[in-house]
Amino acid sequence: MSVSLRLSRGGSKKRPYYKIVVANSRAPRDGKYLEQIGTYNPLLAKDDENRVRLVEDRVRYWLGVGGQPTDRVARMLDKAGIKERAATVNPSKGEPGKKAKDRAEDKAAKLVEAEEAKKAAEAEAAEAAAAAAAAPAVEEAAAEEAPAAEEANEATPNSDAGDEADAASGESAQAPAEG
Repeated sequence: MSVSLRLSRGGSKKRPYYKIVVANSRAPRDGKYLEQIGTYNPLLAKDDENRVRLVEDRVRYWLGVGGQPTDRVARMLDKAGIKERAATVNPSKGEPGKKAKDRAEDKAAKLVEAEEAKKAAEAEAAEAAAAAAAAPAVEEAAAEEAPAAEEANEATPNSDAGDEADAASGESAQAPAEG
């Protein structure tokens, strides 16, 4: 018969209280056990001396005859200095799962797209502002050109009038020559 040192749950709902027991490894968690060797109350503060209570000589006896502690009980025994426990290394313990990584990648891609859209909108706004700034300059240039054109137009009617006068005088000069 293999013997394990493990926790047996007691207490009410959301108020756990555990007995540290020696039981047949095939027995149910809260079922029949051979001997109670301590208690564990997780509701007490971590530095409270009554959080974990062990009967050391009985624990040593059961370990001596081949009892195997569960991981949680082995941690308690290590902290009490009864049995040293080798630290386990799990390098991927804090690493998120595959779906969480996929969600993070999707979120990062959306942020990049949003930043690119924002930069494009800013560029369009800058171009619009430049065009708006250039439009008054074009209007000012057109306004500066307009008086020159008006002056040219004013000169043209006088010359047209002179041309007409010259034409009229030429016609009158031609008319007497005929006649």
